[in-house]
Amino acid sequence: MLKGVLIDWGGVLTVGLSQAVAEWIVDERLDATHYRQVMNELISHAYEGSGNGENAIHALERGEMSGLDFERHLADRLVTTDGVPPEAEGLLSRMFSRFHRVEPMYEMLRAVRAAGLRTCLLSNSWANEYPREGWDDVFDEVVISGEIGMRKPEPRIFEHALGRIGLAGEECVFVDDIETNIEAARRLGIVGVHHREPDLTIAELERLLRIPLR
Repeated sequence: MLKGVLIDWGGVLTVGLSQAVAEWIVDERLDATHYRQVMNELISHAYEGSGNGENAIHALERGEMSGLDFERHLADRLVTTDGVPPEAEGLLSRMFSRFHRVEPMYEMLRAVRAAGLRTCLLSNSWANEYPREGWDDVFDEVVISGEIGMRKPEPRIFEHALGRIGLAGEECVFVDDIETNIEAARRLGIVGVHHREPDLTIAELERLLRIPLR
């Protein structure tokens, strides 16, 4: 029987990554094609293991690189439609301001806790400020990569989260919008749910947990 839910933040408890970033690209007046080339290279290296060694995203998500240093690193690689780099300072804050919360997902977590299950936020941070208002109502524990020096998809961060809520992998379900992270969780016996949109995820959790969540 499943007794706990581990869940990501950005793109799961917020609007989708593509939507948030698309709004930010327009407001920053970035060259969208160039941005996607740069980020596809960084993300595929960080999450899919393409390339050798580690890059700035590994360091940022573990808290080994400051947000400002990453902003400078990223801004140097990007270009606006005017042909110049964007303003580095505050780049990440401006991007994360578009990650608006999705209320049905929070309502689902309240229902999960009301049913007696444990909940844990498990999020890779980009030195961003999380909107924590009301978190005590939906999370038993909070695990944020930059605060503990681990990141998804490293097995140790899942093990750390499981220890925080006192459950085994087989007793938990993990919800994330990145398949690589889900695959890592499954290797530890955790049930994985690939989040694409709220209604589908909530329906799948109702099926797995065997409780009404709406």
